[in-house]
Amino acid sequence: MPELPEVETIARSLRNPPVQADFSIIGREIQKIHVLWERTLANLPPYIFIKRAQHQTVQEVSRRGKYLVIKLSTDSLLIHLRMSGDLRTENTLDASGTPFPIKKHDRLVLEFDRNIRLAFVNPRKFGRVWLVSDPEEILGSLGPEPLDRHLNGKKFHSMLQRHKRQLKPLIMDQHFLAGMGNIYTDEALFLAKLHPLTRSHTLSEEDGGVLLKAIQFVLMEGIRKNGASIDWVYRGGDFQNQFNVYGRSGEACPTCGTHIQRLVVGQRGTHICPNCQRL
Repeated sequence: MPELPEVETIARSLRNPPVQADFSIIGREIQKIHVLWERTLANLPPYIFIKRAQHQTVQEVSRRGKYLVIKLSTDSLLIHLRMSGDLRTENTLDASGTPFPIKKHDRLVLEFDRNIRLAFVNPRKFGRVWLVSDPEEILGSLGPEPLDRHLNGKKFHSMLQRHKRQLKPLIMDQHFLAGMGNIYTDEALFLAKLHPLTRSHTLSEEDGGVLLKAIQFVLMEGIRKNGASIDWVYRGGDFQNQFNVYGRSGEACPTCGTHIQRLVVGQRGTHICPNCQRL
């Protein structure tokens, strides 16, 4: 599933696409909408979605946790990519003026003025789209952003102390901290030298600060590398080449040389160095 760095990378590409392919949707009007799989729309039937969204103009594109937030003239479009979602921008017409065909896994397509198309690609059909007047209807229950400059070690430690949960499931709980997923949680726990089964309330204030810095570091590195490309779903990232533990079961720990182990924590495959991350 795309995590915070992958979603941030997509948001940035929609705001500032490469010069050679100017597919920015900022300031573009939605002129036509194709709903190709109705259950893509999480809160509205297609005819209402189309009636409300058509002719609205994109004002800005941002991210909240793992959600893409596209602010329109009146409403906001929220997109959660989930397991296999992605967004593709392209020309609507070829050089001869012939419309490009909609592709196999496109579930929702927005066509803008100046022949620009935004397609929500969703092969496994888990991704969802909301059209809301107030984004807080959906986003209001999310926890703080891990990269928020107001979130410091003391505040994060206080958050950890309010729970008696295993670290990994807690960090991945979107109501606790928005945007963290399997990859970046494993990498952060390794850098912080903390076992994923450690109970959150047992951490010292120093440990809490170290963990927050580790989370922020792996997220910033992930964003700098345009996310991680680990399968056919998300493309274009390079952070997978910097993994210390994730997906490296049986390989040597880059710190001590111990073989990396794969555990199951909270029903999720989890990778640790049993020497560096002692319980």
